[in-house]
Amino acid sequence: MRQAKRAALSIAVAQAALMWIGMALAQSVPTQAPTPASAASSSPAQGEVTQVVITGQRAALQSAQKIKQNSDEIVDSIVADDIGKLPDRSVTEVLQRIVGVTISHTITANDPEHYSVEGSGVNIRGLSYVRSELNGRDSFSANGGRALNFEDLTPELMAGVDVYKDPSAEQIEGGIGSLVNLRTAMPFDFTGQKVSISLSEGYSTLAGAKSPKGSGLYSNRWDLGTAGQFGALIDVAQSVGRTRTDALQVDPYFNIGSAARPQWVPEGADWRRVDFTNKRNGLYAALQWKQDDISSSLTYFKSRYDQEWDENAIFSQEATPYNITVDPGATYDSHGALVKGTIRDDADGGVNFGADTRVAKRKSDTQDISWNVDWKANDRWTFNTDLQLIKATTKDFDSTVATGVEMAKETLDLSGGMPKISFDSSDLAALANPANYYWAFTQEHFDKGIATEKALKLDAKYSFDNPVLSDLRFGVRLTQRGATTQNSNPSYNWQPITQTWQRGWDITELAYLSDPRFSGNTHVVNFSNFMNGKVVVPSLIMPDTSVAAGYPGSYATLHGYTDLLCVSGNTCSTYAPAVYGANDPAGTNDQSERTQTMYSQLRFGFDDWKVPVDGNVGLRLVRTEADAHGYSVYTPPTPNSGTLTGVPIPTISAFSTQQDFKNAYNDFLPSLNLRAKPTSDLQFRFALAKAMTRPDFSQLQAYTALTTGVNYSTSDNTEVTSVSNTGTASGNPNLKPIKSNQADATAEWYFSKSGSLTFAAFDKELKDVIINQTYVTPVVDTSGNTVNFVTTAPVNGAKGYARGFEVAYQQYFDKLPDFLSGFGVQANYTFVNSHQTLYNPVTAAYCGATSGGADNLNLNLNGCDTDGQSFGNTPLQGLSRNAFNFALLYDHGPISARVAYNWRSKYLQGINVNGTNGTDGTDPSNPTVHNLAWGLPTWADGYGEMDAGIFYKLTDQMTIGLEGTNLTDSTYRQLMQQHIGMKGRAWFTSGPSYNAQLRYTY
Repeated sequence: MRQAKRAALSIAVAQAALMWIGMALAQSVPTQAPTPASAASSSPAQGEVTQVVITGQRAALQSAQKIKQNSDEIVDSIVADDIGKLPDRSVTEVLQRIVGVTISHTITANDPEHYSVEGSGVNIRGLSYVRSELNGRDSFSANGGRALNFEDLTPELMAGVDVYKDPSAEQIEGGIGSLVNLRTAMPFDFTGQKVSISLSEGYSTLAGAKSPKGSGLYSNRWDLGTAGQFGALIDVAQSVGRTRTDALQVDPYFNIGSAARPQWVPEGADWRRVDFTNKRNGLYAALQWKQDDISSSLTYFKSRYDQEWDENAIFSQEATPYNITVDPGATYDSHGALVKGTIRDDADGGVNFGADTRVAKRKSDTQDISWNVDWKANDRWTFNTDLQLIKATTKDFDSTVATGVEMAKETLDLSGGMPKISFDSSDLAALANPANYYWAFTQEHFDKGIATEKALKLDAKYSFDNPVLSDLRFGVRLTQRGATTQNSNPSYNWQPITQTWQRGWDITELAYLSDPRFSGNTHVVNFSNFMNGKVVVPSLIMPDTSVAAGYPGSYATLHGYTDLLCVSGNTCSTYAPAVYGANDPAGTNDQSERTQTMYSQLRFGFDDWKVPVDGNVGLRLVRTEADAHGYSVYTPPTPNSGTLTGVPIPTISAFSTQQDFKNAYNDFLPSLNLRAKPTSDLQFRFALAKAMTRPDFSQLQAYTALTTGVNYSTSDNTEVTSVSNTGTASGNPNLKPIKSNQADATAEWYFSKSGSLTFAAFDKELKDVIINQTYVTPVVDTSGNTVNFVTTAPVNGAKGYARGFEVAYQQYFDKLPDFLSGFGVQANYTFVNSHQTLYNPVTAAYCGATSGGADNLNLNLNGCDTDGQSFGNTPLQGLSRNAFNFALLYDHGPISARVAYNWRSKYLQGINVNGTNGTDGTDPSNPTVHNLAWGLPTWADGYGEMDAGIFYKLTDQMTIGLEGTNLTDSTYRQLMQQHIGMKGRAWFTSGPSYNAQLRYTY
């Protein structure tokens, strides 16, 4: 409390000092009216970008170019072609059109097996540290992070998107990568009444499903005479998107040969189909009032995103990949890796696969209500007050139920661009026979989150009457933020029903569907038109969707089968539902945070220089105070009744202690932005700044589990050879922010209203990057001695850099004759180079641990192959060295058209992620032992898509159009890194989609 009072007092004193300095400066300089050049060089503050009501593709480019050219900072924008008409299906897709911005195509970073048609995570200039705003105010999702899930938002409500790539002091802190500001329309943007209605129908060729969409806007303004002017706007949007993705997968390779004669063979090849239904609902309302020198606005924004996906997939669940054999006649590459051949596992009764039915449902909601008052007190002073309340929620249910089948054999051809999987008639007959399937496993997951923020911002601006000084801006911002998430524990609770490795010692037989006790609740899944007809795969017997959706009742029934098959004398069913709720300390993350910020920014211009220069210099002072509520838990080793010798075991009683953590830090963030204008259409920029990004709330969770591991040398467990005291923390409440010293330089040539050629170079020097490493947690035992537990947790443990350049060009060829003057081109290219250096490097050549958890640093930081070798020297995740966009445009008369291609090069998706990890790696010191944890680096290969659209204006008010997405039917390819080379991991197809649209505006 004292710290908060001191911080508030400091801010008040500093604000008073800044006001005094501003008035003193005003009195000390000669009085002179500002020159027109000085006035023109100024631009609206971030979050105050003037709305330009435009229609048409060419006008949208002109508006975006004007914002870029006149901004105080380095910014790139996309403006809606018309009301409610951003040029893509989602905000995420819109962002990828901007130079320097790339998006991911997996649903989450830790689960690359599931493709996202519209894209997900956003990286800017190679970094994921991105802040998001709505109309210049904080905005976020309730997923434990600090930014929006841009794919959750309704794009029809957006008037434009601005990406600020270098910070200024008046901008809210927190985005090292960049700041993304989403803009909506205001009533005073229009001269009078405005009505806009848009209706469309989409169609996915692969899903064979329609996707309706509609939006409507009404705005008006009234003259109230002496009471001023009043405006009101309401904007609603609703859409349903139905898409499908098909995927082929090849499982990781194991060496079933020897070191002298390696024979690297995958566990098998898999396929899956996922059907998505995405529903977006948006509501935005705004009221504006202005009288003389005072104006006020009240806005309400609500966006709801409901996503449901149903999956049918088959994948390897081979218990012993080293039992796989390859039929004679197979071919191998120079590293001994299988290229063509038939695999089988006669020792285990067949190659074992799981065939799952999965249902996942997520609901996310973001609401924002904001009030703003602006008062121009006189020719010098302007004051602004902004009050905001934001609330975001999310909730997820994810359930998987699977049957199993032991395939006699699987024939693979991995020589081409896409794998071929083939079966003979006997194999196909076996896969079509329900008697060959058994109930295999269940897996449930739940999570929910709520995030809130209250923010008060008080700004003042003093305008100078001076040829050099333009204005002094200063202010304070106070926030109070909370975030609570609850995860099921275990997060994804995989539990066996009957598995082949249980047979004989735990259960007498598998729960085959041919047994009347276990029959029913399954159906045949036909993978028709698979991969858009490029591949043919057989039908499978899978659980009904109602079984997966029927948790917990259906789970109880299925796990009852285990007891029916239990070996006499055993208690077989060990299924326990995942713990979920506020009473589970391991699954609950409760955070609160307060910030106090003050800033001062001086804007200036030297218009009488031979080359005019203007810019701003400022300092932002930020204090962050955070509280985390959690637990520390200790589980002692199982007691031994005999007398122990050897290494002593510490005596510590089991405990579960509630703990509260406080973390506070101050950041001083100076910034300088300069612009030189040799001519009216040529300008150069230079920017220097310090920036910071706070840790995600998911990284701050205050839960630590401590254990003591004991190793014995004798069969009766009486001689202790070693004792390990370790811990794993779900997060680290003492994390500090990631920081960056960054520099930017640009050259910008604006040769026409919609024509420009720009170049930007950037260098971001990062420190305190958050990675998983270790620190010491002291615990006092019953004798009063301190025992140190080596705890693995997120720490500020690395430094690095992201450097590169951007080139952007756009032009309409207005000087061509007649209809040819309607053609235009838009193109941009980004190059990024990055490197990361650990403060405490992990350089072991081999991964010798049997645990695949967070404490296996070599595994999680470097990656480990199935033969025990580590990789190392992996780049920053999510960063493509090369990315480009190219669009051919046409605007002439009533026709507006676009053909656009977007591409990014290969990038690292993750290490030790779902699907490419396990605990059956070969021990290099003893090749007959297969118990080491392994996890491969997974990469996304270079990928591009082509989209197109054409619109025709029937009248001044009515427009019809047709759009196509992924017209090239591109296949998204994933790679897995092994020491035998980069191997194809997965191939995803979503197929082309089309959308017919009708818009009416007056």
